[in-house]
Amino acid sequence: MKNVTITMQDSVAEWARMEAARQNTSVSRLLGELLAEKMQHDDAYARAMREALEFRGFGASEGRYLSRGELYGRAPLQAPG
Repeated sequence: MKNVTITMQDSVAEWARMEAARQNTSVSRLLGELLAEKMQHDDAYARAMREALEFRGFGASEGRYLSRGELYGRAPLQAPG
């Protein structure tokens, strides 16, 4: 474990003390847990982003794509005549 000195506004320090007391923990442990959660969230987001960008599709298409009307069972639009 590393010891770290941080600087924060008085109002933030007061909130941290109150939140730590509410959770029956120390300010140090509270901040460590908050930072660990942030790191895990960011790692999960980055992993999901990489997977989404690597996505290649659901498979190869055989034949032509359906038109919108065919897809939704609608008759093709007729030009006014």
